[in-house]
Amino acid sequence: MRLGLALGYWGRGPSSGHVPLAQEAERLGYDSVWTAESWGSDAFTPLTWIAAHTSRIRLGTAVAQMAARPPTTTAMHALTLDHLSGGRMMLGLGLSGPQVVEGWYGRPFPKSPLTATREYVDVVRQVLRREAPVESAGRFHSHPYRGPDATGLGKSLKPITHPLRPDLPVLLGAEGPKNVAQTTRIADGWLPLYWSPTRPEVYGPAPGDLPEGFLVAPMAQVRVCDDVAEGLLPVKAMLGFYIGGMGHAARNFHADLMARMGYEREARRIQELFLSGRREEAVLAVPDAFADEISLVGPRERIAERLELWRKGPVTDLLALAPDPHTLRVLAELNLR
Repeated sequence: MRLGLALGYWGRGPSSGHVPLAQEAERLGYDSVWTAESWGSDAFTPLTWIAAHTSRIRLGTAVAQMAARPPTTTAMHALTLDHLSGGRMMLGLGLSGPQVVEGWYGRPFPKSPLTATREYVDVVRQVLRREAPVESAGRFHSHPYRGPDATGLGKSLKPITHPLRPDLPVLLGAEGPKNVAQTTRIADGWLPLYWSPTRPEVYGPAPGDLPEGFLVAPMAQVRVCDDVAEGLLPVKAMLGFYIGGMGHAARNFHADLMARMGYEREARRIQELFLSGRREEAVLAVPDAFADEISLVGPRERIAERLELWRKGPVTDLLALAPDPHTLRVLAELNLR
């Protein structure tokens, strides 16, 4: 099982520790480093900065939001960074949810998310292969654009810049069983959310029948500490925000996933508290048991024992949200045992 460092997205401002952490991860033999975006910092710019300060570690977006850019623009970002980094780029994509897509990006959330994702990936692949001008007569992505307000002057194009790798890896963030199944057919890898090594069945049958070489790269908060309950508080804070606030009360994919994992009553309570402005209570309402099973928290010996569960399943890459160099080092040492 390879190790990756997940840096996420910025909060109020940039973190001065991200580049040193990425450099330390590279020194320790980590395979990859990943950035993300929500509705603040973007995923590609910090990753480019990290690329300039490292030499070997692979670079991934986990995830770049599809609503943020047309697929051709996303492919341009990916092929550019792949060239600048000497072939280290991995493109992780996610659809996000209606609240972000419509509220932040000002676009309609697709009524058929599977179709929209499939069309998006197809266009990205066409750009990266550069075999012919991009052509797509999709329901959500049309190249050239042929809508009722089109001028009719659009022309099929292929990128001026020759991509460094036509097979640049494309990974998808997917939560529902149908979405996960499609991901195994159209992508090179999967970025699961809230992965529990003891509950792979919540994602449907697909994780049990994966293509050869397919990447399964879940994120997990990792923290070496003596007090497990205290160490779980950052995990619970993240869960409280995602389950309570990252989506509408009537449509929140994160809350739905938590419910499928056996915590439906708790998920709805977290939503209720968060949406009524009682955010601290929402965080405290996250069950320790749920936070614990999707993370690696506690003393070194406890993390070593639990790490064995992650190795036994389909996970190929563990993307660690690790806040400090000591935790990075301990995880690297344990993974080599």
